[in-house]
Amino acid sequence: QVQIMESGGDLVQRGESLRLSCAASGAVVSINVMGWYRHPPGKGREFVAGIKSGGITDYADSVKGRFSISRDDAKNSVYLQMDSLVPEDTAKYYCYAREVVARSGDLFDELWGQGTLVTVSS
Repeated sequence: QVQIMESGGDLVQRGESLRLSCAASGAVVSINVMGWYRHPPGKGREFVAGIKSGGITDYADSVKGRFSISRDDAKNSVYLQMDSLVPEDTAKYYCYAREVVARSGDLFDELWGQGTLVTVSS
């Protein structure tokens, strides 16, 4: 069984920074893509950032230059460094992992965490 768990959400002020962490627990052999979506209050889910196993990254236009995604394959983890936060970044942030190969041989197309709440006050 592979599970995704996020951490690091908090209440911060405008202009401050926050680092989110996400780890895939269980007997994981490899993960192709890891990343983050967010769900702002009263809005739909939106892509934030993703990173492939080779290190290629992708960002939403709204976070380019402010957020940075990285991963540690030895720990099956992905991180989201968020700088210069603004109230519009307030959302529940969800981590995802795509094409997860478990030691059992099982392949999971997509796994999601339960989310971590980020609140940015003005």
